[in-house]
Amino acid sequence: MFFERAQGGDRAVLVHIDFPEGDDREDAAEFVELVSSAGADPVTLITGKRSVRHPKLFVGSGKAEEIKAAVKAHEADVVLFNHALSPSQERNLERLIECRVLDRTGLILDIFAQRARTHAGKLQVELAQLQYQSTRLVRGWTHLERQKGGIGLRGPGETQLETDRRLLRERIGSIQKRLEKVERTRDQGRRARQRSDTPTVAIVGYTNAGKSTLFNALTDADVYAADQMFATLDPTLRKLKVDDMGEVILADTVGFIRHLPHKLVEAFKATLQETAEADLLLHVIDCAAEERDANIEQVNEVLSELAVDETPTVLVFNKVDLLGKPPQIDYDAEGRPAAVWLSALDKSGFELLRKAIAAWLGDELFIGEVAIPPRWSALRAQLFAADAVQKEDYDESGNTVLRIRLQKKDFQRMLTRCGIAQDAFIAPPTKEFFER
Repeated sequence: MFFERAQGGDRAVLVHIDFPEGDDREDAAEFVELVSSAGADPVTLITGKRSVRHPKLFVGSGKAEEIKAAVKAHEADVVLFNHALSPSQERNLERLIECRVLDRTGLILDIFAQRARTHAGKLQVELAQLQYQSTRLVRGWTHLERQKGGIGLRGPGETQLETDRRLLRERIGSIQKRLEKVERTRDQGRRARQRSDTPTVAIVGYTNAGKSTLFNALTDADVYAADQMFATLDPTLRKLKVDDMGEVILADTVGFIRHLPHKLVEAFKATLQETAEADLLLHVIDCAAEERDANIEQVNEVLSELAVDETPTVLVFNKVDLLGKPPQIDYDAEGRPAAVWLSALDKSGFELLRKAIAAWLGDELFIGEVAIPPRWSALRAQLFAADAVQKEDYDESGNTVLRIRLQKKDFQRMLTRCGIAQDAFIAPPTKEFFER
């Protein structure tokens, strides 16, 4: 990867500045967790308070000298800021501190570079890194005039900086074209699911809320899950069987975080498209987290930015085992499931979650008795494959009599595929049938 950094091990001095309540406010505990997820070794955390950012150094000159002293005392390799720095602030700090400086966005990109596994994920990370680095190219270049040479081309020629910017633009354009191809391929898959009327349920939520653990437990998948931020980067799709509904497609997506860089959201459009196209969102929440309400708000902001805040959403309060609370389901004023309390680790409350999914996505149920003659054996096979058969028997004419329970739309699709009129054989349930 063009800008992939070396894996972990760097001794890092952390800097967190408290600003008044507002857009600049970050969480120090979350920052330390981010640094640990990146594989760095935090040696000290320097804190301070400011009302506004210093235009040149972000922090005051005195605080900058304190950071410089900490770097020398701990022999640190990098200084990490829990804030977004401008390119000039980064350069000024590096010049003063004599150490590499990385801001919050660069740190998140570093984590993403380590987590990307698929071809599409690596492309998206590289695109975000290139866009981030394009404003910081002036750093480190002292030779600003490189001769191109050749007849008619003698002279100052193209500077190194201009060459690098041109190469970056070309590489960014190339990656964007390849990502457009990836997006078209995913669009084809989504259209195929739409044609088959298979609903999609996307798992969203704050990073490290337990989304992948829940996904694995529900689908018996083996998606990487760990107690660290951004453990999941690439989207994964699996089938999930829901009672009275049949199968749905469950999508595990990248976790959100406060102040997620806009360029990152733009670069990961292809990944987040699974969220945008979903029929239902499961907003997974760490119910034991101190910042629970703030995390919910941050996720809602990102969903609003993706223009999916109108998609039906069920809140999934995970880790109830940490609160000693039993699984339960909460309903809204209209009687629809609004929240499910469960534990992905203990696999408790899953039947409530499936019930909530069916309530939002399921149509009216068909429950009844059908008599299937031998020539319609294909219909019988489809009903059994859909796990819709509750009871089987035979009548005096040799027909198979089935007691079935499934969505009406699914039953109608089966009849259409088999070329059977919808009212050709549906018989009213008999008392004798239920008592057998």
